[in-house]
Amino acid sequence: MSRYISISIVFGLLLITSCKEKKTEPMPEPSKEAITDQPPKKVLSPHTSAMATIGNAHIHIDYSSPGVRDRMIFGGLLAYDEVWQAGAHMATWIETDTDIEIDGKELKAGKYGFFTIPSKEEWTIILNSNWNQHGKDEYDEKDDVIRFKVTPIIADSLKEHLEYNIDKISDTEGEITLAWEKVKVVIPFKVK
Repeated sequence: MSRYISISIVFGLLLITSCKEKKTEPMPEPSKEAITDQPPKKVLSPHTSAMATIGNAHIHIDYSSPGVRDRMIFGGLLAYDEVWQAGAHMATWIETDTDIEIDGKELKAGKYGFFTIPSKEEWTIILNSNWNQHGKDEYDEKDDVIRFKVTPIIADSLKEHLEYNIDKISDTEGEITLAWEKVKVVIPFKVK
């Protein structure tokens, strides 16, 4: 009987020792093939920019471009007569390395937040000294540098994603256009 107890003790010690020494293998990493088989996630409001050089002025607009996605935008998703950051996510900004003139007002070289107040009959265009903010969270009218009104153009065709363009009219004149849904806004400017 003591022989069976001795064998049981030895067997038990071997079992405990083997359990302690057992090493776990790390989980294998997924293969590159498995990763690339997954479709890339679609960005709903891609970050983009528009740039142009007119005369000696380099003008850059940085924005996120939301899509219509079967929604009513102006007067729907974006209420009329309220400040809009003129893009998605971070506020849209415009930068010029040379003084320009917009609506008869001088805009000094620098970087500015670009905001609008859309309405049916006219839009208010706003250039604000606070260019680095999320949406319109920190927008304050007292920081406005230039504010003026433009008449929107209603198009027949739909522009799915918000798009800015800077077009050269002459060596000293250009136009900034904002187009989205069926609305287009044109902002003429002159290089100083």
